[in-house]
Amino acid sequence: MEPTLADVRAARTLLAGHLPPTPIWSYPLVDRVAGANALVKHENTQPVGAFKVRGGLTLLSNMTEAERCHGVVTYSTGNHAQSIAYASRVFGAPCTVVMPASASEHSTKKVEAWGARAVRTGDSLEAAERHARELAAETGARLISPGDTPELIAGVGTLYLEILEAHPNLDAIVVPIGSGTGAAAACLVAAGLAPGCEVIGVQSSASPAAHDSWRAGTLVERPNRTAVAGLATGRGYALPQRMIAGRLSDFLLVTDEEISEARRLLATAAHTLAEGAGAAALAAVLTHPKLFAERRVAVVCTGGNADVTEMSNLAPSAIRR
Repeated sequence: MEPTLADVRAARTLLAGHLPPTPIWSYPLVDRVAGANALVKHENTQPVGAFKVRGGLTLLSNMTEAERCHGVVTYSTGNHAQSIAYASRVFGAPCTVVMPASASEHSTKKVEAWGARAVRTGDSLEAAERHARELAAETGARLISPGDTPELIAGVGTLYLEILEAHPNLDAIVVPIGSGTGAAAACLVAAGLAPGCEVIGVQSSASPAAHDSWRAGTLVERPNRTAVAGLATGRGYALPQRMIAGRLSDFLLVTDEEISEARRLLATAAHTLAEGAGAAALAAVLTHPKLFAERRVAVVCTGGNADVTEMSNLAPSAIRR
């Protein structure tokens, strides 16, 4: 079932005891380079460094004690993994996260630091998903899809309540899309609070499954070649795609290098260390100047979990003026 605006409001009530609202700031140099009034929503300040913690806490809080005793199993290489691990720790539930064998040791250590078990197996996220399904069937744990889980979308929706209640006259919100939970939540909240505000998605052109699914109106699979972990999905997810169909104003593609340029601008002009996915929204604004010129736009910095490779790619470069 699709979550509702009432579900998002309920999620905000239960999250109030766990997470304060995150800041949203403007930066003059970012505005000058972008040619727009860009408000940066800092989800990189969350306890796991990313917006997905909102969904994880919402999901675990809505499970019964008996369900939590059986535990949860999910599959991810990044922020979703940390989100479920963190929420499971808060609520005392056993948690297993399945990752591809190629996942970095650093990724597994972050999950394990929150008390979850990390399992690396298979040669792709799809293979990890299959193994997670097997583990859930064997143990009775709840299987959590990173995309097709209504509670996750309801929780993520609280960040868009924060944006639109503070800035109701926005022209657009730009949202990075991997599985699509963030865009689905943004479309849901904007429709209820600010129907005149456009929601625009952005994904890496090296992993365009969600983009191509939206364009085609059906779920498709695509090669998954981006180096931006938070956008690295090889297929469209049914629930988010259903929710953004007819609601998303546009869906843009940017290159990994354009995302890197946006990361550099955030680092130098907004004292913000963003991971690739966290800079993708700004990358869309920078690479489509005619679309955003002189407009009041919220760009969601979804996370700050830059890995070692991303850190090394932050070497200074000329900022476009």
